[in-house]
Amino acid sequence: MPKMKTKSSAKKRFKVTASGRVKAGQAGKRHGMIKRTTKFIRDARGTTMLSAPDEKLAKSYMPYSR
Repeated sequence: MPKMKTKSSAKKRFKVTASGRVKAGQAGKRHGMIKRTTKFIRDARGTTMLSAPDEKLAKSYMPYSR
């Protein structure tokens, strides 16, 4: 059986933690920061954990990250 390929876009965007959760950058921070509230910008710093349905989808793109 040949090896399965990992989606290049997924490996650039997600990291799998030791416990198996999927870590990703916060959404909505690429542009348009002037119209965002200060509270949003402050809360959206760093990374966040994906929700369960999104986590399942992200893991399907990365077959060897389990």
